[in-house]
Amino acid sequence: MPPVTSARGVLRHAAAAVAGLVLATGGLTATAFPAHSAGSATATADAPVRVNQLGYLPDGPKRATVVSSTTAPLPWQLHDSSGTVVASGATTVRGADQASGQSTHQVDFGAYTGTGTGFTLVVGGQASHPFDISASLYDGLRTDSMSFFYQQRSGIAIDAALTGAAYARPAGHLGVAPNKGDTNVPCQAGGCDYRLDVRGGWYDAGDQGKYVVNGGISAWEIVNSFERARRSGAEAALGDSTLRVPERGNGIPDVLDEARWELEFLLRMQVPAGKPMAGMAFHKMHDAEWTALPTRPDLDDKQREVHPPSTAATLNLAATAAQCARVYAPYDAAFSARCLDSARRAWAAAKAHPDVLAPATDNTGGGAYEDADVSDEFYWAAAELLATTGESQYRDAVTASPHHTKPADGFWWGGTATLGRITLATVPGVNLPADDLTRVRGLLTSAADGYLCTMAGQGYAVPIPATGYVWGSNSAVTNNAMVLAVAYELTGQQRYRAGALESLDYLLGRNALDLSYVTGYGERSSENQHHRFWAHQNDASLPHPPAGSFAGGPNAGLEDPVAKAKLPGCAPAACYVDDIGSYSTNEVAINWNASLAWLAAFAAERRGTPAVPEVRVTPAAVTVPEGGSTAVGVRLSAAPAQSVTVTVARSSGDQDLAATTGTTLVFTPANWATAQQVSVSAAQDADAVSDSATFTIGGPGVRSVTFTAREADDDAASPASCAVTYRIDNSWGNGFTATVTVKNTGASAISGWTLGWSFAGDQRISSAWNATVSQSGAAVTARDAGWNAALAPGGSTSLGFQATYSGTNATPTRYTVNGMLCS
Repeated sequence: MPPVTSARGVLRHAAAAVAGLVLATGGLTATAFPAHSAGSATATADAPVRVNQLGYLPDGPKRATVVSSTTAPLPWQLHDSSGTVVASGATTVRGADQASGQSTHQVDFGAYTGTGTGFTLVVGGQASHPFDISASLYDGLRTDSMSFFYQQRSGIAIDAALTGAAYARPAGHLGVAPNKGDTNVPCQAGGCDYRLDVRGGWYDAGDQGKYVVNGGISAWEIVNSFERARRSGAEAALGDSTLRVPERGNGIPDVLDEARWELEFLLRMQVPAGKPMAGMAFHKMHDAEWTALPTRPDLDDKQREVHPPSTAATLNLAATAAQCARVYAPYDAAFSARCLDSARRAWAAAKAHPDVLAPATDNTGGGAYEDADVSDEFYWAAAELLATTGESQYRDAVTASPHHTKPADGFWWGGTATLGRITLATVPGVNLPADDLTRVRGLLTSAADGYLCTMAGQGYAVPIPATGYVWGSNSAVTNNAMVLAVAYELTGQQRYRAGALESLDYLLGRNALDLSYVTGYGERSSENQHHRFWAHQNDASLPHPPAGSFAGGPNAGLEDPVAKAKLPGCAPAACYVDDIGSYSTNEVAINWNASLAWLAAFAAERRGTPAVPEVRVTPAAVTVPEGGSTAVGVRLSAAPAQSVTVTVARSSGDQDLAATTGTTLVFTPANWATAQQVSVSAAQDADAVSDSATFTIGGPGVRSVTFTAREADDDAASPASCAVTYRIDNSWGNGFTATVTVKNTGASAISGWTLGWSFAGDQRISSAWNATVSQSGAAVTARDAGWNAALAPGGSTSLGFQATYSGTNATPTRYTVNGMLCS
């Protein structure tokens, strides 16, 4: 398991983690690696010309590092696969690099715009490893880094048809001998007096434990990757049948299918109702003693134990379950509702038990994952619940937190405040004041600027300082690169995207060791990561780690026997050895692979030719009550190069239908993903005909789209399929709060709802929650919040609002849902 990777905690890993390990012998050092295979290619020894061994994107940065003590620039040539020189220039002397202990030069061949395979960079007669320049460069890594999670699943057989025969295995920990199983697990002594079914989930790292705190950040990153792709209009690349998972073809994005496997486990770790500390989450579960290496999961005969609840684990559950409710709502309303219920109960339990801390001494058989400060987890959980529900109690928790105004710090499993900042800054419609959102976004871009400054001062352009090479340093690189990518989304400024991509350069070979830390990617890649099953170095009948597995990376602490023996005196960025016994430099972990998968998906998005954004309308067809109005949300599919103006106009159909507000909308490179409201009204007339009209939304610089509006004539009777109740909860001199409940009384499910009513007086809504609410004059339109869009027959949902008024405060008498009158 990966330990704390910050000064906030003490680095720990029990020596018993190597029980049964036969230490490999050999001449590996921090500066020279023997030739070994990566994929089907046979690699050469390390070269002084260090490149991203996978390659470069045509529209991305193209830089390399040369190890040389020469103080004058050196000539360089870029050769294509035929040996032809296609670009040339001179290096820039960078001098001593503190982290690597090397003298370096930099090559920048970004002016070359060609594509192809088998390029080499030659400096002073020395050639780099071959690499490609291609827009599809990261497609394979996007898939393989996600396949890691399927192969880490507990409680399911791993199918050879999805992984290859070498990686197939029976289901682990389902109670089939010799397993004691995860379906009926006792608590650690003193933890509880009952047993739990905590099957499923992902094995955390090279061990076979399952930890809520590390599972939380891992699941969040995977789901957030889909959220980000959806905002950029690139969600299809993560959609159904894009990954090698058994659920492919079920109509749900594969990346969400994979994350759900872990989310289901996290939900099972919640203390049941009626038990002491109900709603809290158990901290972790694993073998009562360290599992020997190697051990295939289904052959593990050790007793499994559930460890007592902790506040940190409970808040991880609250945060990820709230995110689940938001993102899964369009695909599985029942699962979304279940997640939201779990998140609310976890939040309430954490508030009731705010200081139940996991002890650092609980590290027999698994990592402690101790955390003495959970204020950041409170902030993260509140941010996720606010983004999902819009409720004032969570907004108040966000704004009262000291993390809300602090600079954005690097995130990791023990420091999650920046995850909350990312959600607040990027999820459309978060119920915070505009100046709050602007400030949070500024905190993230300021952090990104700091990472760029750090990279600019180094020979290898890494977004961590020379003091940052600790346990899991590679995950600090990917996490900080994620912040750079978020800054790019917020601003559209290319320097942030370039920084995120150069971080991948470091991980894939442009580093002090001329080594790719991702198995199967690059001429020289890690292939002996610390793992109980992917343990070929110990047992030739077992496989190497699969392609896409990500090593923890250099760790100047040298915290395992192999590292101590093989790496004495290493420079910080060179304190790594590709040996299965070096768990402090060469373990795998779900949170590390999650950030790699996030970054690979970002890098794989096609950006070579700026796309013309498409206008997107939700819903694409609406029903408008006669004499009333209905709103649609309008956004773009991608960021425009500059601000664009779109207009809304009826192009054909019933002239009683008209766009009344929001007919001219402006989208900028910063707000393109935020839906803006357009109101469509239907004039009151004497006929009994329900007709329709088509509206076109478009303008220069965007691809236009149409949507259809149908008038629901109130002279034509139709059976009501909805019921609405309106309750004033609190009232004072000139203001009040109210709750409106919508119930589906029909026989068919409602998938997406728009509620309309008109006030009889001068009531004006100032804020709302659980719905997106707009008001034009007396007419109010409330659209579902996404997570509550689906209403099964007999199902109901509620929204709330605060409003002002003068005089009387009469209750509305007429309501419509999707244009149809309700009872």
